[in-house]
Amino acid sequence: MNDMSHDFDTHEPDLAARDWMKVLSKYREPIKSRSIFEIAITVIPFMLLWAASCWALQVSFWLSLPISIIAAGFLVRIFLIQHDCGHGAFFKTKAANDWVGRVFGVLTLTPYAVWRKNHAIHHGASGNLDQRGTGDLLTLTVAEYEARSTWGKFTYRVYRHPLTLFVVGPVYIYLLENRLPLGHMKHKEYWISSMGTNAALAAVAGALIWLLGLSTFLLVFLPVTLIAASIGVWLFYVQHQFEDTHWDTEEDWQVHEAALHGSSHYVLPQPLKWISANIGIHHVHHLYSKIPFYRLSEVIKDHPALGEMSKLTLRESFSCVKLQLWDENRRKLVSYAEARMASQVAA
Repeated sequence: MNDMSHDFDTHEPDLAARDWMKVLSKYREPIKSRSIFEIAITVIPFMLLWAASCWALQVSFWLSLPISIIAAGFLVRIFLIQHDCGHGAFFKTKAANDWVGRVFGVLTLTPYAVWRKNHAIHHGASGNLDQRGTGDLLTLTVAEYEARSTWGKFTYRVYRHPLTLFVVGPVYIYLLENRLPLGHMKHKEYWISSMGTNAALAAVAGALIWLLGLSTFLLVFLPVTLIAASIGVWLFYVQHQFEDTHWDTEEDWQVHEAALHGSSHYVLPQPLKWISANIGIHHVHHLYSKIPFYRLSEVIKDHPALGEMSKLTLRESFSCVKLQLWDENRRKLVSYAEARMASQVAA
C-alpha cells in the first residue's frame, strides 16, 4: 500500500487535470470551529476599523483615509468568505452557508443568490470561447477585434482601459448593477435576494446616518466600499487575465483543463495572502471549488507540483493590464501592439 501511494505521489506532476480531482477531494471538508474563527477575526476588526475611521474623521479626512484603506482589505476578506459560502464550502450545511452569505451580502452590497448564480455560470464556462458574457470580463479574440468597426474597436478599448476596469467598473457594479437582478429579472428568487439585500442595506445605512450624520457616513462608507470593490475586481482580473491562460472553443473545451490551466496561482506576500483569503491559489479553487479557503495552503504544501503551476508574482501581475486580446494561433493573451505586429508579419 505504501509503495503504491509513493508511486502515485512521484508521478503527481504528470497528472491530468481531471485526475487531480481525486487528490483534492480529501481537502473539501470544512472545519466548523475554524470557519467561525475566520469570521470572527475578519468581521470584528472590520467593525472596529470602521469605528476608528469615523473617529479619525473628526480630526481629518487624511487621518481617516488610511484606516479606511485597511478596513477595505477586511471587507474584501468578508466578500471572500461570502464567496466560499456560495460554493457551499464554508460550512457543511447549506442553511449555514446561505445565511452567512446573505448577511455578508449586505456588507458587500452584493445580493447573495444573484451573485452565486452568476458565479456558478463563470465556473461552469470559464475558458470557453463560445460561452463568454456572464460572470467574466469581456475578452475578444484577435480576429473578433480586427473584424470590428472603428467605433467597435474604440468601445472595446474604453471597456478594457484600466480606469474603466478598476475605477468606473467597480463603482457601477457595486453601487448600481447589484441593486437589480440583471440577467435574472424573470425569477422570483433573485428579486427577493436583490430587494432583501437592498432593504437591509437601507436599514443599516439609515441607522448609521442617524447615529453619525450623513457626511461622516459617506466619507467612511464610500472609500471603504469602493477601494474594496477595486481590489476585488483586480483580484478577479489577474486570476484569469494572464498571458498563458487557457481558452478553447466549445468543441475543444474541457472544464477541468480550463479550471487548472486557465486560472493563475497569484503568489502574494503573506499579509496580502491572508487578507485575500488565499484566493490567489485560484487554479486549485477553480478545479475543486468546495475546498474552504483556509485549506488551500494545505493543498499547496502537500502537493508542490500544484504550487509550481501558473505562478504569477505581484510584480508580474501589473504587466497583465496591457493584455487585451486572445490570440488563438499563439494561444495566449496579447496586447493590441502584439496583435498588430503579428497581423503585419502575416500580411
